Amino acid sequence: MRTNTIGATYLMVGAILAAFVAVLVAVVRMTSAPAQNVEGAAAALIQPVVALVVLTAIVGLMMVVYRNVALIRGKASGLYFKTFTADMPAEWVERPTRTYMNLLELPVLFYVACLLMLTTGRFDSVQVSLAWVFVISRYVHAFIYIGFNYVPLRFAAFLAGVFTLAVIWTRLAEQNLNWHLLVGATS
Repeated sequence: MRTNTIGATYLMVGAILAAFVAVLVAVVRMTSAPAQNVEGAAAALIQPVVALVVLTAIVGLMMVVYRNVALIRGKASGLYFKTFTADMPAEWVERPTRTYMNLLELPVLFYVACLLMLTTGRFDSVQVSLAWVFVISRYVHAFIYIGFNYVPLRFAAFLAGVFTLAVIWTRLAEQNLNWHLLVGATS
């Protein structure tokens, strides 16, 4: 019985990721619109960056509120927050904290890619769309993690972000390193 449940879970995650990859392929294949002007293009790329910073701030605030509510209600002890070794609070108390830490890990590569794109000026509307897809995947991941923490869906949202970030970095490398010249030189 357990094997069937695990198999069904992985089938569901696989179906979600297959649908997501189809969306990702559609975004990458869309025609890149030429930038209207440098300021407009930069603003278009900065918007998803700001949206991710806003999510990080909201989750950080939730972390503080959840922890303090737990302390006030006696659901957590000050000793736990001092040493993180004893009197572990209920799992719901620490979900925003773990989500906050997630928002300080993988998104670092997103921020670096966006800074490189802004610095070089080499990005297009597809990269901006991919940036939004990444940010949306992080919002979905945070909502699942804090809201109901269903691990298979959380994992699918995480992988969606990883796949999107990989495409962003691949396109960034392609647009800036003339990989087609490197590949052509070796064949």
